[in-house]
This record gives sequence, structure tokens and C-alpha cells, in this order.
Amino acid sequence: LALPSWLSQAKQLIVDKKFDQAINLLSQSSDKQSADWHNLMGFSLRKKSPPDLTNAEVFYKAALALDPLHRGALEYYGELLLIRNDLTGAEALLNRLGKACPMDCEEYRDLKAGIASFKLRN
Repeated sequence: LALPSWLSQAKQLIVDKKFDQAINLLSQSSDKQSADWHNLMGFSLRKKSPPDLTNAEVFYKAALALDPLHRGALEYYGELLLIRNDLTGAEALLNRLGKACPMDCEEYRDLKAGIASFKLRN
């Protein structure tokens, strides 16, 4: 199954850490109804300099409203909550992520590691 061109282009811009360009590309996309679109927009807003955590959270919530088990959105929203010192919220998302990928996926391991390092720092 081939990815839509905007999705593969946005993912490449994100890999290249060109978050403002990814936001511009996503803003021009005609497919703004997918959980993937909302997740990538939220990620780009969270990672850009300076980060826009408020709007990133809006997009993560929209992604999860469309797909409650979206692994990327669960992981990234959990990371955003850790930035905001919301350990309880991040752990709740990790629990949801455990249901989304019961065989232990990368997103689960990444958020679990983020929570562990958060606990060491706090």
C-alpha cells in the first residue's frame, strides 16, 4: 500500500528536522481528515523551534479522536505530557499504547523509556 505523496514528503521533512517546512506542506494538503495528518502536524509543531505545545496537543487529540489506538499519536502525546510534567497523563497513554500494540512495539518502548527517564530526573 503506497503512502500518499504528502505523507511520505512530510515524513522525510520531519526526518530531516525541517519542521516548519513539514507544517507548511501539511497545511497545503487536501487530506486533513486522517489521524496520520493530525499526528504529523502535532509532531512538527512540538518539535519546531520554538515548540508550539498548545496546538500540538490539539492535533494529537484530534488524531486520537479519529483513531483511538493510533500508536504514533499515543507515543508523541505522552511525550508532550512529560514536557508538561504530567506523569499521570503520560502513563495513561502508555497504558492505551500497550493495548494498541500488545506485542510490544517501538512506540510503546519509546514512551516507556521516556517515562523512566522522566522519573529519574524528577
